[in-house]
Amino acid sequence: MDAWILAFGLVMNPTVIIAIIGSALFGLFVGAVPGLTATMATALLVPITFFLPPIAAVGAIVTATAMAIFAGDIPGCLMRIPGTPASAAYVDDSYNMTLKGQAETALGIGLVFSAIGGIFGTFVLTFTAPALADIALRFSSYEYFWLVLLGLSCSVFIASEKPLKGFVTLTLGLLAGSVGLENPAAHPRFTFGNADMLGGLSLIPAMIGMFAVSEVLRFAQFGDSVMVIAKQVGTVLKGMGGLARKYWRQTLRGSVLGTVVGALPGAGADIAAWMSYAMSKKLSKEPEKFGTGHPEGLVESGAANNSALAGAWIPALVFGIPGDSITAIAIGVLYMKDMNPGPTIFVNNPENVYAVFLLFLIANLIMIPAGVLTIKVASKLLKVPRNVLMPIIMLFCIVGAFAINNATFDLYVLLGFGVLAWFLEANDFPIGPLILGMLLGTMLEEHFIRSMIKADGDYLMFVERPIAAGLAIFIALLWGGSAYFAMRRRSILRAAERAAAGI
Repeated sequence: MDAWILAFGLVMNPTVIIAIIGSALFGLFVGAVPGLTATMATALLVPITFFLPPIAAVGAIVTATAMAIFAGDIPGCLMRIPGTPASAAYVDDSYNMTLKGQAETALGIGLVFSAIGGIFGTFVLTFTAPALADIALRFSSYEYFWLVLLGLSCSVFIASEKPLKGFVTLTLGLLAGSVGLENPAAHPRFTFGNADMLGGLSLIPAMIGMFAVSEVLRFAQFGDSVMVIAKQVGTVLKGMGGLARKYWRQTLRGSVLGTVVGALPGAGADIAAWMSYAMSKKLSKEPEKFGTGHPEGLVESGAANNSALAGAWIPALVFGIPGDSITAIAIGVLYMKDMNPGPTIFVNNPENVYAVFLLFLIANLIMIPAGVLTIKVASKLLKVPRNVLMPIIMLFCIVGAFAINNATFDLYVLLGFGVLAWFLEANDFPIGPLILGMLLGTMLEEHFIRSMIKADGDYLMFVERPIAAGLAIFIALLWGGSAYFAMRRRSILRAAERAAAGI
């Protein structure tokens, strides 16, 4: 209790409060601009943390990342341009709710359930950090291989109405993710002698191109005829209590999954959001409504987003192992401020650890009022004429894509994937699996090769460890069950067609 009192005093310092408020505004701005990710927000804050006390520095990072993850939902909902790879998982549902005049509901879901998931992850981080970190450390390359394979399977389940087309775009994503030197052998692949392609095709410029540039191309093709959207956003928090009561199971599932996936080193909020959305669709009583503007998937994956942020800090604080790219930067700041992560920090400086827990709680609580104000400002975009707005969007996309690596080549990636996505969607191909293939393809290959080297070519080693075997069995059941229900649904449709034809 003495340590908690000391932690409360550390957090209530005026310097810490000012740092939290400033970083909250900064995180909301960065997250709302397509291309400027939560990881970039964290990296840009590092030079500022040099001049801040330890708790204020950590508070700035925690708050900015939590806000940036949520703010990525705003452009996705209003303009179908996801601010982060995580929000790309459910952008179709949120944008279609805007088309139906329910923009305030979609934005409210993203805000409220992100906060709920973040608070849930904070409590898990507070009370079970050592135990969950120990489980996370039991994951080797075998378990990660199956976990990534499960994530890739989610992309086909998301596109379950057209699985063959989903598989085609997933394959395109895996192909795009294999370009360059980012492979276990460090051998240049599909570079065609172009030095710019040695570093691979950057995910963020590709994602911006697929959603933003393709939208601009559609506008140029059809004009306003396909862009009939709400002209204002109403009360954002209205009806959230009813949704929380209706979808409490989905909220709990998303929060739990997000925390667990976040605690696995290298996973993070992106994978958690995609897996949570796919699980929500698979377990839903109304899976046919997903992708058409249905709130259920938004609730579950929104909760998974921010709970994964807290989960990623579990191995970071307990063992100094980053859970994702954001905590990798944060660990550097902790070392710089003499708050060395590891088991001893809970014994030698428990007040510092408890202060981090309080910072997470405060960040998720202030997210709601700060988010409401940000949504009000962002919703003014809907009043701008589309022929004025589209060139501005294109300008932001170019700046965001270039800012990732300061490379002109990323602008070609932006344009190329924009044209590709425009062509795919014109022919009814889903582009979600393409993003997930690029995101997870490199990880799948890396863990497979590493596992094969350790196993000396013995495939049975992939299922000898209990957790790996459990994941393999679960994936097999998932695939088998999906194939069975797909064939059963097809036979029922054929029988109905025969009955209607009088055969």
